[in-house]
Amino acid sequence: MLKPDDIEYQYVTDATGEKTAVVIPIGIFERLLEDLEDWAAVAERRDEETISHADLIVELKANGFLQD
Repeated sequence: MLKPDDIEYQYVTDATGEKTAVVIPIGIFERLLEDLEDWAAVAERRDEETISHADLIVELKANGFLQD
């Protein structure tokens, strides 16, 4: 996840000098969008039941996603 100190940005100001927008590199913007999508997925799944790591391994093997 990005930290504020990792982002190079510039402010856009109006005629009075008030900040009205921020310009960031497109790569940073795309990473921020990915982070936002990740957090949205976490929020959507927050109430789902959890399983132990051991149970997950058993399930993945049973479904053919992992080999013994």
